[in-house]
Amino acid sequence: MKAPKGYRHRTRKMFRKNIRERGLVPSLSLLMVDYNVGDKVHIVVNPSIHKGMPHRRYHGKTGEVIGRRGRCYIVKTIVGSKEKILFVRPEHLRPVSQVIQSQ
Repeated sequence: MKAPKGYRHRTRKMFRKNIRERGLVPSLSLLMVDYNVGDKVHIVVNPSIHKGMPHRRYHGKTGEVIGRRGRCYIVKTIVGSKEKILFVRPEHLRPVSQVIQSQ
């Protein structure tokens, strides 16, 4: 039998949260950030929220917000030599300045 290749295939360690971050509710400060066109964002997948989740190949990538569609942001990122357009909810985005300060 052929192995399944679903949307979350091989993500057991990639999407794991720290022990103190487990649960459904993301921090409100991340949800209340209003991204404008031209802002740089990091794509960091929150595994407890399935809506608006980008594919695992974009986890950790940096992109640029180019618009809005409903609750999602339209993010342009480069993978290899190609430009990709993603529709990502704000739960899976972090502003570039915030990620640098937290390290």
